[in-house]
Amino acid sequence: METPEPVRLLLFIVVVLLPLAVASLFTGVSSVSLSTLLNGDARAAMILVESRVPRTVALIFAGSGMAVAGTIMQMLARNRFVEPSTAGTVESAGLGILTVLLLAPGLPVFLKMLVAAAFALAGTLLFLAILRRIPLRSVLMVPLIGIMLGGVISAITTFFAYRYNMQQSLGAWMTGDFSAVLRGRYELLWFSFAMTVMAYIAADRFTVAGLGEDFSTNLGLNYTRVMALGLGIVSMVTASVVVSAGMVPFLGLIVPNVVSMIMGDALRRTLPWIALSGAALVLACDIVGRTVNAPYEIPVGTVLGVIGSGFFLYLLLRKQSRAA
Repeated sequence: METPEPVRLLLFIVVVLLPLAVASLFTGVSSVSLSTLLNGDARAAMILVESRVPRTVALIFAGSGMAVAGTIMQMLARNRFVEPSTAGTVESAGLGILTVLLLAPGLPVFLKMLVAAAFALAGTLLFLAILRRIPLRSVLMVPLIGIMLGGVISAITTFFAYRYNMQQSLGAWMTGDFSAVLRGRYELLWFSFAMTVMAYIAADRFTVAGLGEDFSTNLGLNYTRVMALGLGIVSMVTASVVVSAGMVPFLGLIVPNVVSMIMGDALRRTLPWIALSGAALVLACDIVGRTVNAPYEIPVGTVLGVIGSGFFLYLLLRKQSRAA
């Protein structure tokens, strides 16, 4: 007898996600353990509440949100190689942050996120507009165009950051490092969680939209409205993660493709697995980054960049071997 889907999800949470979250709470330079907490160590309790718990929650929200955002982009672009870091979305959010730092540095963090989301949306729309104008003879052209567009936007951002001596400040925003996440500095990621829930509610619409505009319109779906909703979710998730912790690359590429290989493309079924797997992967990468060179930390973005680039090459080689 096959195990019901909710039971399998619960088992994944208990066996994989929960142990990673507990390990994240008790991994770090400062000594925080069950024994110190039970002995009433005030400093250990303060570190746990002020730093470790917010960091773990931020990792879970960022991982699940970026994985779901990558899934939505792949459905809307109808390409397995697309995600925020291969479509210019993340770089556009970085340009938005630099614009705020130059023109209105005193702006509240929430408004910085909205500006970054607007730039991320504009960058994604530009990417989709370019795809409509270029005849695509290979699916590999789509991520290539996105990477080139991201490179151009990143070059513009770097130029202005260098011109106004803002490179160090911009680097602090774009590193993908959760070490500075404290209580009071991660709450924007609740927007990422809300967008993830919204994506699950609209999962069936995204699945139909992934079949193409003509087909989905014939089925009675408002394709333009679904596109707008999907791009809005991607932009808000990307902006909240970039503003809170920086760039988390390739996450939306790795997790959706792995889950799709195992479970197919029905988002109503796979989206919870994608969200939980994304959270687990980011937690695992953060633990690796904290332990492999302790007491120093390797940013999550760096660890994911290594893993993600290798997986990207694997997908390319797999695609070519199947085409041959």
